Amino acid sequence: MPPKTWMVRAGKRGALIDRFRTAGRIAIGWADLGSLAAVADRPAMVALVRTRWPDWNVYEVGNNAGQLHRFRSDIQVGDRVISYDPDGRVYHVGTVTGPYAHEPAFDADYPNVRPVTWGGSVPRDVLGVSAKNLLGSVTTVFQVPAETAAEIDTALAGPDAPSAKQVGAAVQDGADLDAVSVADPTAEAAAEQDLFEDLEAKALEFIKDRLVKLSPRDMELFVAGLLRAMGYKTRVSPVGPDRGRDIFASPDGLGLEDPRIFVEVKHRSGPIGAPSVRSFLGGRRPGDRGLYVSTGGFARDAKYEADRAPIPLSLLDLDDLVALALEHYDGLDVDSKRLLPLKRLYWPA
Repeated sequence: MPPKTWMVRAGKRGALIDRFRTAGRIAIGWADLGSLAAVADRPAMVALVRTRWPDWNVYEVGNNAGQLHRFRSDIQVGDRVISYDPDGRVYHVGTVTGPYAHEPAFDADYPNVRPVTWGGSVPRDVLGVSAKNLLGSVTTVFQVPAETAAEIDTALAGPDAPSAKQVGAAVQDGADLDAVSVADPTAEAAAEQDLFEDLEAKALEFIKDRLVKLSPRDMELFVAGLLRAMGYKTRVSPVGPDRGRDIFASPDGLGLEDPRIFVEVKHRSGPIGAPSVRSFLGGRRPGDRGLYVSTGGFARDAKYEADRAPIPLSLLDLDDLVALALEHYDGLDVDSKRLLPLKRLYWPA
């Protein structure tokens, strides 16, 4: 049987991705269950989950047991694994090199691990819409369909490789639901909530995809529009040397009223380091405020530099920018909405 490809998420917002790669591991939670070493088949996993969480409905038991069983038993040595780094916007790809193990020393909240040898990585932006949609699922562990796995292969091989066939696909977890009955309103509500969270996560990733495609100048204009939607008046520096600021914002637009906000916008894939933050802070005066926007995120030393800055300084990464955009979208002017056109989706309350 040929190796399979699996997605294993690195905790909330990819918080564990660096540890995954450094330690040569993938890991999942469900720490309250203890070791899964003796739980070799799916019925036993269902029974274990049901015993530990007796208040869960049939959907919750089946969905969680299914993911645990995949990680414990279905993933085989030699299979390929993918995990997403939201800060770098890349999918890291590795090969499973050993069986399941229970290692609380790796992380007390994520003690269930598999050893992995990490290899290449694939930027999210080179994948097609179908692959992005599928890989954006919030499910912790799922098998990646052959079409998407082939697209990953093509991306790993480089731009000169033959194009992989891109076919829309969706992860089918029906087998993990233990025959969910539509007559069970609690289970049905849980299934709907999972679907909503899945769609919401995918929508956020697609919004980030759209923002990443903006030119550096359009990104500056969008950030300025967002500040105007928040009640400030803005001045955007002309193209060329900006003397340490891309945007100036204040209540009156002249800087005669506080707060005076100096904004730097870096629209690139890599994280910003401490030297860039120090350079931005140079020349700022008491009473000034700073806002540094980086779609590539911030290195740890940059965050430390911001914490010890002599003026209040906020750092915004791509996730923060999307959150603010959604919060203030209705207040954006027409030009700003053209840079990020969105449609409203209604969902049953």
